[in-house]
Amino acid sequence: MFHYLANSLFLFLTVFVSLTAGLVSCSQYSTKPVSRGYHNLTAHFNAYVLARDQINQAEQVLFKNRQENYNQLMPILLPVDSMLILPVKPQLDDAIKKASLIPERHQNSKWLDNAYILIGRARLLKQDLPNAIEVFKYVNTKGTNDNDKHTALVGLMRAYVEASDYTNALNVAEYLRNQPLNKLNTRDFYLVKAYLHERLGEYATAAGILSATFPVLKKGESTARLHLIAGQLYDLVGQPTKAVDQYRQVLKSNPTYDQSFYANLYAIQSNGLTGDQKRIAQSAETFEKLLNDRKNSDLKDKVYFTMGLLEARSGRINQAIKFYSQSIQAAGTNTAQIPYTYLEIGKLYFEKKADYEHAKVYYDSALALLPKQSPDYAALLTRKKTLDEFVQYKTTIRTDDSLLTLAKMDPAALDKLLEKAIIQREKDDKVHAALAQQIVDRATGGNSNAVPGATNSNLQPAERWVLYNPITLSQGKQEFSTRWGNRPLEDNWRRSNKEASVAIAPVNSPINGASDANSLNPNAVLQPSDASRSPGNLTGPNASRKIQKDIMMAKIPFTNEAQIAANQRIENALYKLGKLYKFNLNQPADAIPTFEQLLARYPNTLQKPEVYYLLYLSNEQVGKSSSWKDKLIAEYPNTSYARLTGRAVAQTSDSEAQVQKTYTDIYDLYKANNNVEALTRAESALGSFSGTQLEDKLALLRVMLVGKVKGVEAYRQVLNEFIRDYPSSLLLPHVKDMQAAADQITAKRK
Repeated sequence: MFHYLANSLFLFLTVFVSLTAGLVSCSQYSTKPVSRGYHNLTAHFNAYVLARDQINQAEQVLFKNRQENYNQLMPILLPVDSMLILPVKPQLDDAIKKASLIPERHQNSKWLDNAYILIGRARLLKQDLPNAIEVFKYVNTKGTNDNDKHTALVGLMRAYVEASDYTNALNVAEYLRNQPLNKLNTRDFYLVKAYLHERLGEYATAAGILSATFPVLKKGESTARLHLIAGQLYDLVGQPTKAVDQYRQVLKSNPTYDQSFYANLYAIQSNGLTGDQKRIAQSAETFEKLLNDRKNSDLKDKVYFTMGLLEARSGRINQAIKFYSQSIQAAGTNTAQIPYTYLEIGKLYFEKKADYEHAKVYYDSALALLPKQSPDYAALLTRKKTLDEFVQYKTTIRTDDSLLTLAKMDPAALDKLLEKAIIQREKDDKVHAALAQQIVDRATGGNSNAVPGATNSNLQPAERWVLYNPITLSQGKQEFSTRWGNRPLEDNWRRSNKEASVAIAPVNSPINGASDANSLNPNAVLQPSDASRSPGNLTGPNASRKIQKDIMMAKIPFTNEAQIAANQRIENALYKLGKLYKFNLNQPADAIPTFEQLLARYPNTLQKPEVYYLLYLSNEQVGKSSSWKDKLIAEYPNTSYARLTGRAVAQTSDSEAQVQKTYTDIYDLYKANNNVEALTRAESALGSFSGTQLEDKLALLRVMLVGKVKGVEAYRQVLNEFIRDYPSSLLLPHVKDMQAAADQITAKRK
């Protein structure tokens, strides 16, 4: 019995010691095989796999829920967006917790580096870029497996791109380019690098890298999307043949219906650029099929838009505008395409027809609907401001000219003319009221009490209700700003004493206890006495013709002071309009008659020296000989404008030699990176270079120095000054390239 108890005790102690030793050997800091095996198994299945699957599922959800803008170049990789990530944010937070268990409890596991990479991926998706960058750097520094370190570096490169830190992203790319990457890392590296160059605007490089990626990609929706983007990139760099090849690959990659639809449309557009007449002839047949296909009922606006593009490229501008208008009518409630259609119509009026007033209307409509993050937004806003000024100056000239003409008329004839205008306005008001009722009847099925639910998009623009017609809205805004200027949106905007008017409540206001808010009739008809006192109703159908006539008469400049003021407005508008033609619109042929009209009507204008100079430059630009340079030098020899013609002032060989030496000294400072000193000397020396052969070269050197010393905004300003002051310089094409690059950088920062 004793022997049996002794054996049992010995067995118990053996098992206890073995279990204790096993538990001790399974410490996460132990390097023994049993411990490593235990932690590898636990870390992999209890943490890594669960976190990996959650992150993969989150990425799939984001890809599935993405909103593609087929009107713009699509991003190769879906940009990180804190708003779009909200539905999967809890899932990513949980994935980070699970992956964090490995460094907390399984330090000796082989899945440690992989866990950190998962944490970095999740933080990248959450737009927690600083922490994502730190995690990827940690893996690259402390990691033990080369493939894992390469994976972390690809993630680091992507994080830098999303943070717009392109310098560091390029440094990481240059390092990885020389590393032996496995197949998976090679694929991801190529995609991120192509995305990096796309973000930098280097579309040819992005297209080349993306094309090299396709052999390692499987067919499917994501690959079809990348082929579509490759086609867009090749289109942008002027290689339509390669673009068409990529669009055909879309159709072979198991695309979605939308992807195949846009691939066909883009291919037709690219064929129009290749000059392949056979394929261009087939386009009409393809368009007809697309328009008749019931599946494309909500995509007809895209088809008409593409038809308009082809017509515009063929030089048939009026037909292009017709198709664009059909695109707008076919849009229905889907307005995503409309701003880009307005933009193309605006371009045609601006660039092909030089009809700036119509161009402004369409640009205004495009800008009102275009997303602010669109690449076209910044450039469109700049052009819109130019056109706003153009319309303002034209309106000023036209209005004040008309009023001055009316002021010279015989009183009886003037009275008759105003009477006729009032009668015509009343007729127009009746026509518009009838048209508005017709639109309401159509929208409500004849039930005038029903609330219209459509935007009348199936009607012609002229037939739409004013609030559904962007063109009419834009014209109304322009008329308002012409009369009242740019005013904030606020109550009582016409009152000079706003605080007092807001503080005093009306007599019948519920505030004063007169009646309940619900008992007031919002549609009550104004009494005649109220109507006559209401400024907003003076020109309405209830106002007497006498009151309307008095309002018109009050605007006519009968007094000498009023006529002087009107002429000053016209003089200023002609001067600014001429400069707008010359510099902003690059239309010297239109600037010349504008400036000549200014001199003819106002020969004593204070702007005469500058106008002489601008006339000289404009005639030179269009290749016409003129006497404006001689007149400038003869009448105003000591002005800066006479010196700018400089080349009229003789320069001795000694002065040219001195100028050459000064330029060389400043350039040496520039090469030595002594930019502040170089800029100071360049600005002080520029006046002495007037009329020399090196004047524009020193001016360009000053531009580059300003860019280094004073930043982007000052750099853009001096670029504009160079273009204004040296329109005939041989350096002008280079300066315009510099200006385009600066504008692109500014747009990206916005």
